[in-house]
Amino acid sequence: MRIWLVEPYATGSHAAWAEGYAAHSRHQVVLLTLPGRFWKWRMHGGAVTLARRALALGETPDAILATDMLDLTTFLALTRERCHHVPVALYFHENQLTYPLPPGQKRDLHYGFIHFASALTAQRLFFNSAYHLEAFFDELPRLLKHFPDYNELHEVERLRARSEVLPLGLDLKRLDAYRPATPWEGRPLILWNHRWEYDKDPETFFRALYALAAEGVDFGLILLGESFRQKPQEFLEARERLGDRIVQFGYARSDAEYARFLWQADVVVSTALHDFFGAATVEAVYCGCFPVLPRRLAYPEWIPRAWHDEVFYSSFEELLALLRRRILEVETTRRLSLREEVAHLDWDVMAPRYDQALEELVAHRGTG
Repeated sequence: MRIWLVEPYATGSHAAWAEGYAAHSRHQVVLLTLPGRFWKWRMHGGAVTLARRALALGETPDAILATDMLDLTTFLALTRERCHHVPVALYFHENQLTYPLPPGQKRDLHYGFIHFASALTAQRLFFNSAYHLEAFFDELPRLLKHFPDYNELHEVERLRARSEVLPLGLDLKRLDAYRPATPWEGRPLILWNHRWEYDKDPETFFRALYALAAEGVDFGLILLGESFRQKPQEFLEARERLGDRIVQFGYARSDAEYARFLWQADVVVSTALHDFFGAATVEAVYCGCFPVLPRRLAYPEWIPRAWHDEVFYSSFEELLALLRRRILEVETTRRLSLREEVAHLDWDVMAPRYDQALEELVAHRGTG
């Protein structure tokens, strides 16, 4: 089976997902991608460029797997001479209906409507987590009610009926190549491996670290992740206040360096306001980091219930208490591992699930 995977925003986890599935699928996956920048323009113009490239292939695929960043209606209109009968699945990494906005910004409803129209054209909708699916369909009726008439509210349940959760596949096994022969035995190390952006709430993260430092708790700090702002003020302040504790400050220079930092760290922390899945946290947990996470978003879906009281916090005070305990009892922390609880998210397990989902899509074409 030949599959077109269409991703207008191929960077970071989006690019890794597309390349990972292409590498592990038993089918032939053709990547149609654009660099991950100018996201608003990608949601408008990406479909035009990628449709042109798709037609230039001179072939008709058996299935199309597009992502939420694509204006699927435009793409299919421009490729209808080849693809009018091809079944299509739409994969939601995120959405512009519930993605948290920076302070002071007003939501542009047009991008949420692109999602709605794209969903109408797809036979199957895949969401990377149950939290994401529920959040999308909770907000979609409110989006449609903004419009004065013919708001098509009846379509919401029809779209929900063709939706399912298909977790993110990750290339976790690549990290095994960098596992150290001897585990880290130095000072306890706290890891941040998320984007340096407002929706990850670094302010709360650093507030907890400042409190622990003021108590005299000994820890080191690994600060990884991309920054899309010129001056991530919270991180610059942290470098001033916690400089002697910082082992790494900034984006890892290579995947090998990134993996080695994950294996070295003891605790990975998230304070995210937004995370539809949590790929970076999964990678850290796979490498032996013990997670300290908010009791919200998608995290409870892939942390077994038996671990919830050890892992999740619901307030700043609980975050501080969990983090303090993990650091002060670091020898115990290092003996705990949730690695096997996330190993099923590796592409060796997930690619067959994707393959099966798309095979079923093709087998039932025309029944959407």
